[in-house]
Amino acid sequence: MYAVVGCSDCSALWVTEGRPETTQCPRCGTRRKHEKRRKFVETDDEAHAREVRASMLANRQGEDDAFAALDSYAEMERQVDDAGVDDETYLEESGVDTDAVSAAAERVEQGATGGSSRKETVTNALRELDEPTEDDIVAYAEERGVPASYTRKALDKLLRAGKASESRGQYRLL
Repeated sequence: MYAVVGCSDCSALWVTEGRPETTQCPRCGTRRKHEKRRKFVETDDEAHAREVRASMLANRQGEDDAFAALDSYAEMERQVDDAGVDDETYLEESGVDTDAVSAAAERVEQGATGGSSRKETVTNALRELDEPTEDDIVAYAEERGVPASYTRKALDKLLRAGKASESRGQYRLL
């Protein structure tokens, strides 16, 4: 069972499924017992409930004639499915370079699973460099794509956390 219900505080309209004990207005957050909400339509068909809500919203804005000229949700969805445009074609036609997007996704995936994070890069610099200074660590990290500003902040955090020390301008891991 689907119902188009309204909020008595802000006049929002939404579709509910079933008979929940309480409902919360998606706009203002007011929670009320579902039985106390005004139900404009109750139906077994979700598409019909969505259509009624859309019609009511169009009527509020004085666009009921324009709404009447539109196809139903089900018909519009069928037309989109019949068009057969896949996501990649849609993005390319919209001017998005899908190869660049795929490459970026792979870089993110690699960083999340097997590649070094920025913090790991900074700690690796402390491990691998002999008597590293801040400038040495920044240069090491920049070669691996880590911004200098991040490297300096990471060094400060490592010092404050007691995971690294600095003496006479040279850093080391503890």
